[in-house]
Amino acid sequence: MYEKIPILNMSHEEWLALRKTGIGGSDAGTVCGLNPYGSLMKLYHDKTGGVTEDADSEAVRIGHDLEQYVAERFMEATGLKVRKSNFMYRSREHPFMIADVDRLIVGEDAGLECKTASAYNADKWKDGNIPLQYMMQCYHYMAVTGKRAWYIAAVILGQGFVYHKLEWDDGIIAGLVEAEKSFWEGYVMTGIMPDPDGSKACDLVLERYFHTARKASSVELVGFDDKLARREEILAAIERLETEQKQIEQEVKLFMQDNETASSGRYRVSWSNVDTTRLDTKRIKLEQPEIYRDYVKVASSRRFQIKAA
Repeated sequence: MYEKIPILNMSHEEWLALRKTGIGGSDAGTVCGLNPYGSLMKLYHDKTGGVTEDADSEAVRIGHDLEQYVAERFMEATGLKVRKSNFMYRSREHPFMIADVDRLIVGEDAGLECKTASAYNADKWKDGNIPLQYMMQCYHYMAVTGKRAWYIAAVILGQGFVYHKLEWDDGIIAGLVEAEKSFWEGYVMTGIMPDPDGSKACDLVLERYFHTARKASSVELVGFDDKLARREEILAAIERLETEQKQIEQEVKLFMQDNETASSGRYRVSWSNVDTTRLDTKRIKLEQPEIYRDYVKVASSRRFQIKAA
């Protein structure tokens, strides 16, 4: 059913390289369009040689460091025992599907996914809810390992602990496998980049792929006149809405005058004093040019502009 790849003594670089050889559990939500922080373009970039942006992020590190704590809380709450597997699993039927699971349940045909959530995301776990991208992660693990159930446990930092059990679902898993197969064979295997979707993740990928413009180079712009005209309409609509927004805010400020807060049955408004400290770089450049040159940092990027011909 699956191949077991030992990862206990694998270096971090080897582990990252292994992740690029298939779709993992944390990728499943993106493939299904359920990850608010990802996009198909970014996932394609990650799997075809790009550096995984969040591989060493602070959020990822916190989640990894607290994984054992979440597992212990789960055992305490349920009376179940868990163990590490120390293997990466690869589906034999669908080799593009891989799974690096957090824990396996001892004595039960199930696994455990450990999560750490900030207090800002506590509402996403309220009333028995599970963020959809994490649900798909659990179903992905079931699809790869064949296990009939998967638990997910989360510590909401500073607020509490929750856990849920997901059972095997033929329809969800079949749909997930088909979506992952379509992504892998349609994009990764063919080398065709997915279309942009308007996300910030796509912006980052395009900046990485095409970071530097070739000087004095140009290309004929074919087939974009209608879309650029629509862009102008959108910008005009945004400007009108922003003006309306500002007018409402100004009316509230006029009503508040020198009061710091105001409240109604539905809203609480604050108009507070804020002190901001900024470095006067113009003055430093003028009066201390040597110091300015020593500490100035030049960042290179591409500026996107559209003007009427």
